[in-house]
Amino acid sequence: MFTDSRSKRVVLVAHCVLNQNSLSDGTADFPGSINEIVRFLLQSNAGIIQMPCPEMLCLGLDRGDVHGGERPVIVENTRIRQALKKSSATQTIKSLVNQIVIQIEEYQRNGFTVLGIIGIDRSPSCGVNTTSINNQEVEGEGVFIEALRGELEKRSVHIDIVGIKGLETGKALMSIKKLLEKY
Repeated sequence: MFTDSRSKRVVLVAHCVLNQNSLSDGTADFPGSINEIVRFLLQSNAGIIQMPCPEMLCLGLDRGDVHGGERPVIVENTRIRQALKKSSATQTIKSLVNQIVIQIEEYQRNGFTVLGIIGIDRSPSCGVNTTSINNQEVEGEGVFIEALRGELEKRSVHIDIVGIKGLETGKALMSIKKLLEKY
């Protein structure tokens, strides 16, 4: 089975790596995608799985406040994080996490290598090393990554998760390269 040209290698990426248009107002650093990272991933011959944007799906494109872009990014990220912790958002996040874990398990069950997950640091949802709390960027995970890691651990599925910042392209590419070279 699967004896064609596919690499049988996949990587999961935060939605905004491929689609900056999904970000909250005032936070996009690129017009469409983080091109250097996308190019690097394409050259790796790994399939790219775009994870859903939990912020957009829970709060909408305006993140529940049309004036969000008028606040400093870290302040708005803190507000978004608080909104993502409300019960209606928590249920949506749980559903999204379940869908991702099902995909990961399906790939693994069929002999594919899941190379890892790439999140976006400082994000209130997809931060891996840092997130936004109390109007500060602090060490810790965003709400979505925390829930995803918890579900993966609960199901005994080990996947490396790295956090990057789009404007720190060199550092981001080094982290992704390390992730992809493990297999």
